[in-house]
Amino acid sequence: MTTDARTDPGPAPTGGSTVLDSAAWRARATAHRQRVSAWTGPHRERRRRGEAHPVWDFLFTYYSHRPALLERWDAGPGTVLTGAGAEAFLDRPGYRRTGGDGVVFDPAAAPDRLRTTAAFVHRLLTATRSRAPQLGCFGLHEWAMVYRAEQPRHGATTGLRLGSRGTDEVVESMRISCSHFDAYRFFTDAAAPRNALTPTRESQVELEQPGCLHATMDLYKWAYKLAPAVPSELVADCFALAADVREVDMRASPYDLTGHGFTPIPIETPQGRAEYVRAQTGFTARAEPLRERLIGIAATLAPGV
Repeated sequence: MTTDARTDPGPAPTGGSTVLDSAAWRARATAHRQRVSAWTGPHRERRRRGEAHPVWDFLFTYYSHRPALLERWDAGPGTVLTGAGAEAFLDRPGYRRTGGDGVVFDPAAAPDRLRTTAAFVHRLLTATRSRAPQLGCFGLHEWAMVYRAEQPRHGATTGLRLGSRGTDEVVESMRISCSHFDAYRFFTDAAAPRNALTPTRESQVELEQPGCLHATMDLYKWAYKLAPAVPSELVADCFALAADVREVDMRASPYDLTGHGFTPIPIETPQGRAEYVRAQTGFTARAEPLRERLIGIAATLAPGV
């Protein structure tokens, strides 16, 4: 499900005087809902059928943002919403009246919990931005999650492309250098000592780097955790990037996903590793402007960070 990230991002998050009447903001809300329904619709249909998907379910299970919340639209700071229906936004944290029938998200009115989250997000993303991308991991985190495992994590719906022994041989023949704690914590006990690093939750800010596919996917998490301060168009851009990253992440994994329509990226070969690095480089470039916007929004919520 490769997507086009070149979308209208909406007004800048720190804009000061944009005013949208009811027709304008409703149109943007509809466009946003239609855009993300390309993912939420199929997910709901699979859930109705009781059908698991080894690639796309992750976007709605590991990430805890419910489909209905992904579909919900917010303008972000500095955009005044007027006209019929605007008052409904006052039920969301951080919105206030501007006089007349106008409402706006005001960072100064955001709850303390949002400010605390924003301070962490700002610290994490600015630290990530400061580092050079590392492009030599080749997606081995997914292989380390099944190394010497009796039952692969997706065993009910997929098999291992090289079998258990072949998968273990790849892990044993290559250097593992995962810097992302939320990937590393799923390594098998046998695989964890093979990693060049020992990521922890406490060292996350010190280790996160922009070449990491999971750090790139997590921009979506930070976007929705800062809601409703983040324009929904930006949340959707982060989700679209996460979906594209997830596809490559799983194509490079040890799983045989051909039955689900995914061709493998064979990272056990020089050609596969080169393809992975090309994709990783592209994702790093796409993530940069999204990260910058999230840093700016976090700074408005937590002044002085």
